[in-house]
Amino acid sequence: MSFQPRTSNSRGPQRGSQGGPQRGGAGGYRRDASPNGQRSTNRQQQQRKKRTCRFCDSKDVYIDYKNEKRLQRFVSEQGKIIPRRITGTCAHHQRQLVTAIKRARHLALISFVNDAVS
Repeated sequence: MSFQPRTSNSRGPQRGSQGGPQRGGAGGYRRDASPNGQRSTNRQQQQRKKRTCRFCDSKDVYIDYKNEKRLQRFVSEQGKIIPRRITGTCAHHQRQLVTAIKRARHLALISFVNDAVS
C-alpha cells in the first residue's frame, strides 16, 4: 500500500455542494447598487425605532383568552399570529399571547380564519 495525501477533491463532493453554478459571490447584477458601484443608503435612512412591549409598559394589562378584542390585534387578516418582531412584544408576553390565542380558538371565541377570506 502506498500512502497518498488527501486532497479536497479526493473525498468526493463537499457537503452542501450540488455541482451546479455557485450562488452569490462577486459579479452579477444587483438591484440595490447604483451604476457607479455604490450601494444605496435607503436602509440607513429607514431605521425604525425599537418597539417596546405594551404589556411590560403598562403592568395592569393582563393577557386573557376571554378578551377577544385585545387578542384580535395580534392576529392577521388571514388568521396567522403576528410575530413579535412586528408587534414589538417581548418573548415572555409573546408566549402568553400565543397560548391565549390558541386557547380562545379552541373554545371558539376567535375564529381560526377570518370570515372575509374565502
